[in-house]
Amino acid sequence: MELRELKYFIAVAEKGSISKAAESLFLTQPNLSRQMQGLESKLGQKLFVRGNRKITLTEAGKLLKKRAEEIIALSDKTESELSVKYGEIAGRIAIGGGESYAVELIAETASRLQKEYPKIKFDFFSGDTHEVIEKLDKGLIDFGILIEPADLSKYSFLKLPLADTWGVLMKKTSPLAEKPFVTKEDIFDKDLILSKHSLNEYIIADWFAPYGDGLNVVATYNLIYNASLLVKQGLGYALALDKLVDVSEDSELCFRPLNPPLISPVSIVWKPDTIFSAPSKKFISCLSSYIASYGK
Repeated sequence: MELRELKYFIAVAEKGSISKAAESLFLTQPNLSRQMQGLESKLGQKLFVRGNRKITLTEAGKLLKKRAEEIIALSDKTESELSVKYGEIAGRIAIGGGESYAVELIAETASRLQKEYPKIKFDFFSGDTHEVIEKLDKGLIDFGILIEPADLSKYSFLKLPLADTWGVLMKKTSPLAEKPFVTKEDIFDKDLILSKHSLNEYIIADWFAPYGDGLNVVATYNLIYNASLLVKQGLGYALALDKLVDVSEDSELCFRPLNPPLISPVSIVWKPDTIFSAPSKKFISCLSSYIASYGK
């Protein structure tokens, strides 16, 4: 397969139409149609379900779209890195991670570095642990920010000096809002809104033991903003990380930490065999120095 074919395929998949894709690619419709038929023949797979009004993807087509996007992203990243003049500190740094208060350190480091080297740019990807690890392993991002528990054994990493505190996001009118903290006995029988990360890593189930199997999970989320909207509408109590939602005096929400406390350390990781670009070397050096001096 050629990159050109993959880009054409993605255009058809996104537009849902050969004619619309051909127009966006400045190709004739018959030409693009032949290209897609040739791709299907080359792969020995039917990639499209051709309806009267819209083209959809088969399961093989969906897989190819995902892989094609990854291949093109990696190709673009490589081309960008190699196009930098020798000795010049320029290029893009791709960082992926979940929602975490500790990302503040990464953001401050990025800001400091960009001021010193204006030609360094940053691409931030938000996702859960599994999505971040997948992109990191495929070379689509340079660094991953992982909220523990996470398997760090196959990565090089730096522990960040900030950790995330778990607690309950609730309306200020809730009876539990009168308490300084929330215990498992306070909340195990309530309607709960849980993060997919905490479910996948069994964080909450372990904390709730022995009540874990009987929890009433009315909704799940991967973005805390969406969870906060559900809480505002009275759907339930969200177990979440602190310092990610506005709980100021003007907010209708409040946050109460769990007791016993549940703390998740945060690390920034990278593949040990990574050949760093000049910007990535500067970034990890700057972050290491910042961590070493943090709080002093």
